[in-house]
Amino acid sequence: MIFCVEDDPNIRELEVYTLQSVGFKALGVGSGDELFKALECGKPTLILLDIMLPGEDGLSLLKRLRSDKRTAQVPVIMATAKGSEFDKVHGLDNGADDYIAKPFGMMEMVSRVKAVLRRYKQEDKQSRLTAGELIMEIDKHRVMAGGQEVVLTFKEFELLHKLLERPGQVFTREQLLTDIWGYDFAGETRTVDVHVRTLRLKLGEAGALVETVRGVGYRIGAGYEK
Repeated sequence: MIFCVEDDPNIRELEVYTLQSVGFKALGVGSGDELFKALECGKPTLILLDIMLPGEDGLSLLKRLRSDKRTAQVPVIMATAKGSEFDKVHGLDNGADDYIAKPFGMMEMVSRVKAVLRRYKQEDKQSRLTAGELIMEIDKHRVMAGGQEVVLTFKEFELLHKLLERPGQVFTREQLLTDIWGYDFAGETRTVDVHVRTLRLKLGEAGALVETVRGVGYRIGAGYEK
């Protein structure tokens, strides 16, 4: 089930209709209150969340979703105002997994939804990766740092997974954008930097393992184990 959080009833109905027409189950809600009432009945596979909402806005709702263990890893696509870098960066900073600028075409929306869900459902043959006190259990979609479980968004999880798969290898920002986001961000490598910053903060002391290679990109640095 995909939740479409949009206060404009015409847009909301079109989103739901389009998603249903391509085989998804979808539910439209018009506010944060309606969203959390719907969440009481079950967890969605993805949330399409508009930023401009009556009452509590989308960015505030996103923070609540990410702070709740039940919804912390539900993928969220933010619908932002066209050209609004502030909304886009703040959404990514607070745990959004992707964004789409309004007004957007319905087929673009479907494409982004499919891409996010495809990446989220990818299976990995390795069940456990380690680096120092950092442990990633792939099958359980769980990360431990210093003996404490760390709640990551699935995009942060994929980023860390990519680095842990090949410790010591340097990945350029462009490589990470292509491999993790799955489409061309037209040079918006800041997206990677934002996710690395939030990832390091969540990992605490273990975040130091994610090293910056100046002018190139990122890697899992010295002191790792495999």
